[in-house]
Amino acid sequence: MAHDEVVCGNPVTVAELREGETVLDLGPGGGIDVLSARRVGPSGTVYGLDAGPDMVAPARRNVEQAEVANTELLHGTIEEVPLPDRWVDVIISNGVINLSHGKAAALAEAFRVLRPGGRLGITDVVTDGEFDEERRRQAEQRIGCVAGALPVAEYRQLLAAAGFVGVSIVPTADHGDGVRSAIVQAVKPSAGAGLEIRPMREFDAAQVLAIYQAGLDTRQASFETSAPSWESFTAGRLPHLRYVAADAGTGQVVGWVAASPVSSRCVYAGVVEHSVYVHPGCQAHGIGRALLGAFIAACEDAGVWTIQSGIFGENAASLALHQALGFRVVGTRERLGRHHGVWRDVLMVERRSSVIGI
Repeated sequence: MAHDEVVCGNPVTVAELREGETVLDLGPGGGIDVLSARRVGPSGTVYGLDAGPDMVAPARRNVEQAEVANTELLHGTIEEVPLPDRWVDVIISNGVINLSHGKAAALAEAFRVLRPGGRLGITDVVTDGEFDEERRRQAEQRIGCVAGALPVAEYRQLLAAAGFVGVSIVPTADHGDGVRSAIVQAVKPSAGAGLEIRPMREFDAAQVLAIYQAGLDTRQASFETSAPSWESFTAGRLPHLRYVAADAGTGQVVGWVAASPVSSRCVYAGVVEHSVYVHPGCQAHGIGRALLGAFIAACEDAGVWTIQSGIFGENAASLALHQALGFRVVGTRERLGRHHGVWRDVLMVERRSSVIGI
């Protein structure tokens, strides 16, 4: 069975292309880019990316024959896309990520070239679970193009690690031997003008801790008075639920959000406690809202059903932010502790998912 027969689905439809959008088609093949060009109209742009001149040539002929002027064909790999950062609104492909030997790099590149709020809408090949070598060999012989297929759970993990939220992987056609076609959709978190929300990395450490300390210095953020070391910070927080908001031009971090587990007991596997901090000079610009919105979406992707935190009653701005994003006050812990010589009450807030655990 040929690869095109296995990967059934039209990414143009999956991605719901709209008039005026800029689209990147990874491996357009014979001419899906022509369909994309017509869907986005003359005010939109479609880039078709293929690795070899012999693959670009047929697509170029189709574009010329269709007389579409808003399409540009690029020569390059999906692991090193020859486009600037934050350049496209949508990425589509049909059975291409599956073939990559560097899937993490390919998805990181997809995240890089997408604008904030941009979306990934592709069709691909997945497996129901891990294949041993013999089972994979047999499936490859019968179906073809299965060698690089990922289990759904691993595909989700790679998308999350790249920074995508709102991840949906819906298996479609069943090709037997645990091999499925699938529709894969995800979103790059929205952010304010000139900002990008991405996963927190180790190289962000100094800036994250400086923002943390600046928040503590207000005496409204936490009982703590000094930021911990990076080793202590990272040890107490979940590695997959931490994000920064950064200036798109300079890379300067202007805010962060991160989650900590509330317990090692399995009954609390879907409950986390979070902190969100914004640089004092960048507050009242919607950064906290954007960070918390992306964090909530990532939590639901990760199967978290309750997000909780504590807020000083005097911190009206933080309370308003959380309530605007679906948190509710569930109680008050009175005179919980002394902070700079003053007994402080803490409002306990939580957000229960409407998707997970209902």
